[in-house]
Amino acid sequence: MRFMLREHYLYPELLCEQEDVTHPISSIPSWRTPSVNLTYSFNKSLQQKLSGKHLLLDELSFPLSLIQRHYENGYLTYHKGIKGTTTLHCNRCGNEKTHLFGSFHCARCKQVCMYCRSCIQMGRVSQCTPLLTWCGPPLKHAVLKNNVLQWRGHLSSAQQVASAEMMKTIRTTQDLLIWAVCGAGKTEVLFQGIEEALCAGKSVCIATPRTDVVIELQPRLQQAFPDVKVVALYSGSPDKDQSSLLVLSTTHQLLRYYEAFDVMIIDEVDAFPYSVEIMLQYAVQKACKKQAAIIYLTATPNEQWKQEVATNKRHVVKIPARYHRKPIPVPEFQWCGNWQKFLEKKKLSLSVIRWLTARIEHNKQCFLFIPNLKWISMIVDVVKELTWKVAGVHAEDEHRKQKIEQFRKGKLLILVTTTILERGVTIPNLDVAVLGAENNIFTESALVQIAGRVGRSADFPTGDIVFFHFGQTAAMQQARKHIIDMNNLAKKQGLIDL
Repeated sequence: MRFMLREHYLYPELLCEQEDVTHPISSIPSWRTPSVNLTYSFNKSLQQKLSGKHLLLDELSFPLSLIQRHYENGYLTYHKGIKGTTTLHCNRCGNEKTHLFGSFHCARCKQVCMYCRSCIQMGRVSQCTPLLTWCGPPLKHAVLKNNVLQWRGHLSSAQQVASAEMMKTIRTTQDLLIWAVCGAGKTEVLFQGIEEALCAGKSVCIATPRTDVVIELQPRLQQAFPDVKVVALYSGSPDKDQSSLLVLSTTHQLLRYYEAFDVMIIDEVDAFPYSVEIMLQYAVQKACKKQAAIIYLTATPNEQWKQEVATNKRHVVKIPARYHRKPIPVPEFQWCGNWQKFLEKKKLSLSVIRWLTARIEHNKQCFLFIPNLKWISMIVDVVKELTWKVAGVHAEDEHRKQKIEQFRKGKLLILVTTTILERGVTIPNLDVAVLGAENNIFTESALVQIAGRVGRSADFPTGDIVFFHFGQTAAMQQARKHIIDMNNLAKKQGLIDL
């Protein structure tokens, strides 16, 4: 969109006179936003839509004249979508990589316009695209009473230490890493800190890289905080335009936020794609207020973070034991031969067949992780010769939610899966196997998370975790060592019942 600059203020071309000279917003060096006119009767629907957001005009179903009046009265402001001329910077996603910008002949600014390819799936941001955010009075949320938390469980001593440290971090708006083993009860550790923040009127976001985790966590959080609407945001979410003090979101959805949250909790901070996409890390930082507390959660911090912890450069609290005080099952390594050649003949290695048969005979549910989705249907067909209660899931499977729900209800016995289920899914009584554990997709982090699916329930604290392989890798050995070290630390601290 083209704008005219008059006395340091912006006016959209569509609201200007024909003789007015207009320019793409990216070519206007600077402008002002008027002071808030407290006598102006602002549109509350626009306030709700824009508060804490960074949105395109195309995402707003309000007349341009109404939007401009709010700008002229100091209630919203315009930002450049893309800054710079030679070196470009996308203000929505932070992209500065030349190859991730494209060009097109733009009908709006009537010239060749650069746009950002990195976040194009959220709508096109170009050089003539303004991003809008609310700068008027903040949204008013209902004042929450004390004891808004209705969870009646009890924290272990290690969980309580982490919870207290989290509350301290929220009060002092600092950063904290909670390094907790899989099944430690990280979600429950968050409850008291979230309650304190909500009762103080602070906005809280729990961000996670994966949609499945958002869907898994929403009912648990809603049950714990029944008087607070838990807004869950992911692609296709029905909560898209809703607001609340408590938001659960994929990290991708945070691209639409701007200085919105007092408390940011990032679950599974080491998980793909957040761990490798600078865009998502930028989105998290942009969504935080200037003075915000950031809490990172993980069972498997990367090597850099481990070094920072070891040298006291990162504030950390560790939970080396599960809440039920039983050790994490240690993976067993089992050689299975050239499993890919078996699959080419539409067969499974005998050792894998024996393991699956034992699960079937004992009616024990299990996950079978594989390194590539191309083998899913073939393996499912082979397993169907043993039991019909089998299905396969992967990230592109449009029916994966229904299949996982069937598995939860016990209608399926075996779920053949890619790493899509390595995190965030809790099944009470589960065995797990990895086929082709030597594949490079199975990093130390992935294998620790996969092993962490086993023995999570206090009623079923044990189970089988087997890495079927055609040759051991350093990642396999490091994953087993990681689990053994955490068990030993928990024993040393008296957090495991022997």
